[in-house]
Amino acid sequence: MNRLFYRYVSVGIVNTLIHWAVFAIIRHEFTNNQAICNFIGFGCAVTFSFFANAKFTFKRESTVKRYILFVGFLGMMSIVFGLIADTLNIQGLYTLISFSVFSLVCGFLYSKYVVFKEVTE
Repeated sequence: MNRLFYRYVSVGIVNTLIHWAVFAIIRHEFTNNQAICNFIGFGCAVTFSFFANAKFTFKRESTVKRYILFVGFLGMMSIVFGLIADTLNIQGLYTLISFSVFSLVCGFLYSKYVVFKEVTE
C-alpha cells in the first residue's frame, strides 16, 4: 500500500465515524428508513471527506466540479446500498459496514483516477 492510500484511509476513519453517528441518530430519532438514514449520514460525512481528501490526501484544489463528481457518485451508491438493505430487510449495522468497505475501496479508486486525477497538459 502506498502513502496516498494510507492518507485516504485516515480521512476515511473520521469520515466513517461521522457517517455512522449521523446514521444512528437519524434512525433512532426520526425514521427507520435506511435509505434516508444512509443518505443523510453520507451527506454529512462526504463534505468533510471531500475537503480533507482534496487538501490532505491528493493535494488538489477543491472545486465545485470535483465536489459534484465526488458527492454524485458516492451519494448514488449510498442510496443504492440503503434501498437494497430496506428491500432485503438487512440490519443497519450491516448496511453501514458494507457501504463503508465499498466506499473505502471504490471511493479511493474513483477519487484517484477521476475526481482528483492529475491533469497533464
